[in-house]
Amino acid sequence: MTKIDKTSRLNQTRDKSERKKVWKQPSSLDAPPAPKGFRHRWIRLETQGYQDTGNVSKRVREGYEFVRSDELEDGHGYPVIGEGNHAGIIGVGGLALARIPDEIVESRNDHFRRKTKDQMNAVDNDLLKEQRPEMPMSIDRSSQVSFGGKKK
Repeated sequence: MTKIDKTSRLNQTRDKSERKKVWKQPSSLDAPPAPKGFRHRWIRLETQGYQDTGNVSKRVREGYEFVRSDELEDGHGYPVIGEGNHAGIIGVGGLALARIPDEIVESRNDHFRRKTKDQMNAVDNDLLKEQRPEMPMSIDRSSQVSFGGKKK
């Protein structure tokens, strides 16, 4: 007589908890997460082999500070500039990682929102100056998107 294996199906488990790992293309601009209250951004240090001191000084005046690799707990996984004025800063391909406080970002965004609104008002006023009674102008800034047409 042959022996039949009667093991319970409960004992035969599959690993359903493990998900299949999905490959994604690595980015050379992956950055560590910014600390609370800050935002990270890549700043151009050089282009086509020439130092971009104008851009660097402008960004520093705006409030950006360069991120040094020794400031991060896990800073070893990110590329570091080895020599020159920016030695020790996280950087790759002529770019350096910088951080800026959230309150500066918000005040900068408010400034440019106001500036944009003022420019739009100036354009509207110039247009309305040109209107004539026989050809009035209306300023309507709404748009509508539709796909396809009506079925016949």
